[in-house]
Amino acid sequence: MVSIAYGRYNIMKKLFFGDSVFYKNLFRIAAPIALQNLIMSSLNFVDTVMVGQLGETNIAAVALANQLFFLIALFLFGVGSGASVFVAQFWGKKDVTNIRKVLGLSMSCSVVITFFATLVIMIFPEFVLSLFTKDTEVIRLGSSYLKIVCLCYIPTSITFSYASTLRSTGQTKLPMIASVVALSVNTVLNYILIFGKLGMPAMGVQGAAIATVTARFAEVFLIIGAVYSLKLTPAASFRELFAFSRSFAVKFFNIVIPVIMNEVLWSVGVTMYTVVYGRMGTDILASINIASAVEGISFVLFKSMANACAVMVGNKIGEGDEKTAFTYSLRIAVFGPFLGIIVGLIVALSSGLLLSFYNVTPQVYENARTVLKIFGLFMPIKIFNMTNIVGILRSGGDTKYSLFLDTTGVWFIAVPLAFVGGLVYHLPVYIVYILVNLEEIYKFSFGLKRFISKKWINNVIVQME
Repeated sequence: MVSIAYGRYNIMKKLFFGDSVFYKNLFRIAAPIALQNLIMSSLNFVDTVMVGQLGETNIAAVALANQLFFLIALFLFGVGSGASVFVAQFWGKKDVTNIRKVLGLSMSCSVVITFFATLVIMIFPEFVLSLFTKDTEVIRLGSSYLKIVCLCYIPTSITFSYASTLRSTGQTKLPMIASVVALSVNTVLNYILIFGKLGMPAMGVQGAAIATVTARFAEVFLIIGAVYSLKLTPAASFRELFAFSRSFAVKFFNIVIPVIMNEVLWSVGVTMYTVVYGRMGTDILASINIASAVEGISFVLFKSMANACAVMVGNKIGEGDEKTAFTYSLRIAVFGPFLGIIVGLIVALSSGLLLSFYNVTPQVYENARTVLKIFGLFMPIKIFNMTNIVGILRSGGDTKYSLFLDTTGVWFIAVPLAFVGGLVYHLPVYIVYILVNLEEIYKFSFGLKRFISKKWINNVIVQME
């Protein structure tokens, strides 16, 4: 028995720790993505913290306006994530021509959608915000912020497209550098324009919006300029971007549309939570949004690991090495939640310190602190689900099952429980938060079964040829 146990130990040790090159490549890809994601999360986080000095109503207004950007960003992430399935597998074969076609398709789709979103928000900002809250002051302040900040949606969509292609080909440093510049511009201009420094008038939430728009334009100009001056993989001519055939586009959207639907339906579901919290009270909404900002920062590393997983596993599938692809996915599926236990404990234990930066009432503080402690407990399961859906199942083109798993969890479990708990029984916010997170247990159970089955491994680029 001892020898059998020792033999199994050696097998597990070799599987998870016998390949140092794997972990070097994982963190080589993940580290710049993590820093970029941290910076992208920090753009809204900086707005929230600085505007937070103006009071709870201002926090709620900016948070609701940023919720709309969250919806748009998730759509862009869906397009980029779907496109990265192809880019990663084409990169396994070093097929630059088809990578550029995929970039052209994904960017066209993203720009069209963000154009219409910008148009609607500029014309009807008050109506859009009224869907989330009845507080007239929050709607007034949020509208003044939203009418300005929506101007950055189109340039952000272009940034997403190029950055996604760069990351899927292992070129992760440029998107990171561009985001560093954007954060720097946003932080400096926030300080000047929100509070009226260096001779400028104090513009409050409008100043935060102007700072964000300026930062997003700086980001897109930098990333496109560097791509073409350095002649990187996405440096396609206009003809190369739009050289795809109709059949190529049909096969592309057959994989990508389920991802877009996944992100849109999931994000709309998450927005329903905001509707519930908003109707529970402005103080509840403020506490949830403050906690969400902290949650976003704590998830940065794991989002980057999921993206790195998609690149590495997708490359191996494109090369035709399905055995190594599964081994890579297994390592990340175990390693991510293990780190999540550690980070979850840190968030739970340091929640008081993290919330001390906000100038809010004791009730908002206590609600946010309790929510963060609960988040810390759910974090390992959340990380597995995110890694499995975004990094593993999608990398193998299993986008329809990902759609099924994610949307049924949100719409059949989380959303109904949120409305019943928050608006029917008027339960405390932390209980409603627990009810919402029960969907994670459901996704873990069915997602693990799908992962083990290996049915998610598909070489999608064979179908494109």
